[in-house]
Amino acid sequence: MDFIVMIEGRIKHTITIDPTVWIFDDRKVDLTTYFDELHDENDHLEDYKKAVSKQWDKEISEGAQVPKRSSTNTIRTKKEALINGTFGIPFAPFLENAEPAADASQVVVETKSGEQFPYSLQEGKNFIIGFSHEGKPLKETGPIHVYEKNGSNKDNPIKHVVKFIVK
Repeated sequence: MDFIVMIEGRIKHTITIDPTVWIFDDRKVDLTTYFDELHDENDHLEDYKKAVSKQWDKEISEGAQVPKRSSTNTIRTKKEALINGTFGIPFAPFLENAEPAADASQVVVETKSGEQFPYSLQEGKNFIIGFSHEGKPLKETGPIHVYEKNGSNKDNPIKHVVKFIVK
């Protein structure tokens, strides 16, 4: 139970989260580079369309080419990245699944010591939840860390987080 995190309060569904399984989640982000990159959620579809269009144009003009064999083992490379990576995951999908009440306006982050950090609901939707450091769960300072999406607290996240309370 040390690694379980709850979302409770003025929500339709109480959510119990086990951050130890997020390593397999495709939504995870690399925290060593995440805050240094620009993030515009609205442009992901546009970027995808441009990449597909570029590939289509290339195949029409040059013909399809068989992918070259890489001298590196991509499975091993991905496994090493998981073993050594520092990862987080966006909090918004979890908060949306909890379905906050229509009049809810706040998310309070609570730590093991009972300390509380209030944020607006919109700010809460922008949290990035850190769950591993250099391939290891956050046993000493976890179970999770809370980062603001803009990176303003990337060097000093909220640690020892055990609960989110929607008010």
